[in-house]
Amino acid sequence: MSFLSAALSRVKPSATIAVTDKARQLKAAGRNVIGLGAGEPDFDTPANIKLAAIHAIEAGKTKYTAVDGIPELKEAIVAKFQRENGLTYQPNQISVGTGGKQVLYNALMATLNPGDEVIIPAPYWVSYPEMVALAGGESVPVVCEANNGYKLTPEALERAITPKTKWLILNSPSNPTGAAYTRADLKALTDVLVLHPHVWVMTDDMYEHLVYDDFVFATPAQVEPALFERTLTVNGVSKAYCMTGWRIGYAGGPVTLIKAMATIQSQSTSNPSSISQWAAVEALTGPQDFIAANNKVFKERRDLVVGMLNQANGIDCPRPEGAFYVYPSCAGTIGKTAPSGQKLATDEDFVTALLEAEGVAVVQGSAFGLGPAFRISYATKTSDLEEACRRIQRFCGSLT
Repeated sequence: MSFLSAALSRVKPSATIAVTDKARQLKAAGRNVIGLGAGEPDFDTPANIKLAAIHAIEAGKTKYTAVDGIPELKEAIVAKFQRENGLTYQPNQISVGTGGKQVLYNALMATLNPGDEVIIPAPYWVSYPEMVALAGGESVPVVCEANNGYKLTPEALERAITPKTKWLILNSPSNPTGAAYTRADLKALTDVLVLHPHVWVMTDDMYEHLVYDDFVFATPAQVEPALFERTLTVNGVSKAYCMTGWRIGYAGGPVTLIKAMATIQSQSTSNPSSISQWAAVEALTGPQDFIAANNKVFKERRDLVVGMLNQANGIDCPRPEGAFYVYPSCAGTIGKTAPSGQKLATDEDFVTALLEAEGVAVVQGSAFGLGPAFRISYATKTSDLEEACRRIQRFCGSLT
């Protein structure tokens, strides 16, 4: 009999973390590797936020806190939701966790029973189906093609809903594609959801502020107030505030669900870092002007990467509306042979051969539920992106 839990057989390790680790190992071995796998801004956490954490330490704010967040942070989150999303919550409708990932996981653990289905538009963030599996539910991936901007259509949503559907997980702007849902896109989806009162909506708005070209962000509970009581609106400070390592995520939702999530958290991690919570208060209430400045750089990088990748043989790269990822198709390279003699049968073959030949680490699209494609994070310095794209062009040009 295996010592390990049967639950472990239901999940795969994170492909994005695996790629980042492999790039790190190759670098340590002396290889010149450009890692484009990690979804992490290369900008430093703003000075005022770091200072708030230092002040918290000096003031002795280093003890246990309430399980799911200090009152001051909950108030700041309530104000953020009202100010930016037109959503009215009370502090007892707010959950704070150790990163957005824990908040999503808590919600799934608190609500899923064996056989419950969760609709997940694909391409999806690698962790969604694995978290559903750990919680005992069944993922229902719905493929969203590039010709529809990698976005879920109302028709596809309607077809996927069954009496067993418990949640729809919606991530906009998307990791891995950068696709973002307009208000009209969301209205078409929420019109379907209104007709199915047993289906709840889990929105992952982590990339809310990372949008370009005058795109206007909206979130489902804002677009359709009738869904407010069955929507968990998830967000965090990781991406826009350059605070990935601080590990603070949060959500707004119905009191019963928020209480259940706190119960799960109380018996797993308990409270998030007290110091990180005080830093997050400053992030949400302090100056926001750096976000626009960072976005200007991200947009320039996006345009650089899209332009250069579309000059590579066999690559087709759409221009995303948000986040800091591109999701190019490599269908035009499948069936070709790499300089090593390896025949490329899958997108995993493509990314492996690219890493070996040119030292560029990207993540295969099949890990996100739709290939042949790959994900590049352009949240890294511009000179590295330029060099990486040159290497990708050279690699694609060497295929026969």
